[in-house]
Amino acid sequence: MTPLWKSLPVRWSSWRKFASRSNGSADLDLELARSWLKDLHPNTIPRHIAQLSFSRSSGPGGQNVNKSVQPRDPLLLFLPPLLVTCSLLPVLRAPSSVLATLKIPLVALLPLVPSLLHPQLRGSRYATDRSQALVIQSDESRQQSSNVEACFDKLHQLLLSSAKQVIPGETSQEQSVRVHKLQRAQNEARLKSKKFASNKKSNRRGSKYDD
Repeated sequence: MTPLWKSLPVRWSSWRKFASRSNGSADLDLELARSWLKDLHPNTIPRHIAQLSFSRSSGPGGQNVNKSVQPRDPLLLFLPPLLVTCSLLPVLRAPSSVLATLKIPLVALLPLVPSLLHPQLRGSRYATDRSQALVIQSDESRQQSSNVEACFDKLHQLLLSSAKQVIPGETSQEQSVRVHKLQRAQNEARLKSKKFASNKKSNRRGSKYDD
């Protein structure tokens, strides 16, 4: 069966285009980055590139559950509008919170985001030099699925804040046209005023000679 994320051509295309571009003009790269930022929201992140693991954040001996979600498992774990293929592990029925750990290899993530963000992501507090990945954790809830969503929300916030730091804003087309018209009108008014003053001076000289 075709993975659900592949059935979303518009969204996937908006991510995939960065992987297919090795170089190009700076203006085009900036335009693509702005378009990417405009469409970015938590459910556009392709979750199949991530690996999840779970452990009990407290309890007798602080034992680890050490269970991982592999992206090729057949069932679905996530419930938001854009679902992705992940396995559904048995719910951990522990009295303590469940620590969810989200690991995203940079080699898988970086081709999917604008190159302007790469230094920001490599230098973020979630980046690990040893594994060359982003490692994000959450144990805010006793619900396993809630902690998973919290991890992806942190990833979204990281991408959003990084993008806003390095992707400059763009003047709207309407504003650019308005500024251009204003500049042209000011220039025409300046030329008319200069011409009027020149004609007035010439008329004064002509009337002097007539006398």
